Amino acid sequence: MEQATLARQAVEEPHLNEEEIRLLAQIASGVTADVAARRLELSARTLRRRLRAICDRLGVNTPIEAVVWAARRQLI
Repeated sequence: MEQATLARQAVEEPHLNEEEIRLLAQIASGVTADVAARRLELSARTLRRRLRAICDRLGVNTPIEAVVWAARRQLI
């Protein structure tokens, strides 16, 4: 039982930088990816690529799951 607890503690939670948090906050506000991209001065393709990278790093399947992940940690 102790080994399982130690294994869970050894796994580090992923971190998001400020730009990634701003991106997720835009998505959380309910705007489309195109609108969020314009607001962040990115192309829509770049925004989608960054969202996919965030999702992959967090181990979630969708941008909404990434938003929920960030909200639960009070990042947005």
